[in-house]
Amino acid sequence: MTLISQYSLKNNRKIIPILLIIFFILFLSSLMIGRFKISISILGTILSDIITGDTLSPDFVSQKLVFLWIRLPRCIMAVLVGMCLSVSGGVYQAMFRNPLVSPAVAMTISIARLISIKPIIVMVLAGMVVLSFFNALLMILKYFSDPYDELPSIVFWIMGSLTRVTWHDVFITLAVTSCGLLVFILLRFRLNILSLGDIQAKSLGINPFISRVILIVLSSFMVAMVVATCGQIAWLGLIIPHMARTLVGPKHETMIPVTALLGAIFMLAADVLARSMTTAEIPVGIITAITGAPIFCFLLYKNRGSGWL
Repeated sequence: MTLISQYSLKNNRKIIPILLIIFFILFLSSLMIGRFKISISILGTILSDIITGDTLSPDFVSQKLVFLWIRLPRCIMAVLVGMCLSVSGGVYQAMFRNPLVSPAVAMTISIARLISIKPIIVMVLAGMVVLSFFNALLMILKYFSDPYDELPSIVFWIMGSLTRVTWHDVFITLAVTSCGLLVFILLRFRLNILSLGDIQAKSLGINPFISRVILIVLSSFMVAMVVATCGQIAWLGLIIPHMARTLVGPKHETMIPVTALLGAIFMLAADVLARSMTTAEIPVGIITAITGAPIFCFLLYKNRGSGWL
């Protein structure tokens, strides 16, 4: 093992503990920050009451209700959304060997396979076609919706928000996310091989078609669950995997957990900003879009000439 690879391995081992510390600090902070602030002492009292089953002082009942039924499920959902979208984006990018892939799948693949010339370029163009088509369908839906009842709900769903998250949503998303991450971790070596191309995968005894079907179906189901619950939250599935590769390299045994942690951290930070920047809450999808675009531009600049694109 060369000196450079030894140095890289040591750095990789340090990154996950550092990200875990950042994650726990941010998660704890996000439980306290918001329009209804909960101090660290009150948070400790509430947690102690929940663990021991003691009766909480009447002065803290409102804080406990906000913590249990609004703040805690929302923070957990932010973590799950960040993990789902970022890891799914990383899986898509590895399978299709395309750095511009993010969740939106079946029609894009079909168009690219039908044309099958310069697959990466065709994949990007096919994605633009599919995006324009479904945006047109969404505009039709908005046009025929009730402007006083249905239209505002559609608009807020498009912007992405965690305001209506319930424990029921959290439990379902947690089950789907846990199963998905477990499968991705178990198939991490197959992802490494798939990212080399079909010829190399077949030469190593792997059926790329079956592997891709399993990974695509599972990734798409995870993304669909998040979108159905929280609306459209852009950029996570595109930029977070690239941030993880910049930190630890392309090997998925390290990249997948780093991607999951970065996605959770990014989403928690975006949600904290969404509910604390102004008196009226900003949809979290706006925060991810505003911050995601410049981050992606920075990654383009940083990785120029490195074979990243």
